[in-house]
Amino acid sequence: QVQLVESGGGLVQSGGSLRLSCAASGIISSIYTMGWYRQAPGKQRELVAAITSTDSTNYADSVKGRFTISRDNAKNTVYLQMNSLKPEDTAVYYCNARRNFPNYWGQGTQVIVSL
Repeated sequence: QVQLVESGGGLVQSGGSLRLSCAASGIISSIYTMGWYRQAPGKQRELVAAITSTDSTNYADSVKGRFTISRDNAKNTVYLQMNSLKPEDTAVYYCNARRNFPNYWGQGTQVIVSL
């Protein structure tokens, strides 16, 4: 069975930093495109950052220069380093793994950025 488990969310003040982790099991995440999505109340879920099996990355315009996605294939884990956090970053952040037909989601981790 496939499982993606996010961790590292929490409450932080504006300008602070958090590092989210997504630990994968049941798949070899290195051959998947891994992504971080977020969903704020009343808004659509949006892609924040993604990293492919060849380590190509892409980011939402709103987080470029502030967030960094990376992976540690030996640990089967993907990270999202979030710096210079803003209140508009407040959302539930979800880890995603996809490769052709498979498409897996974690349970989400809450990030709240206060003023």
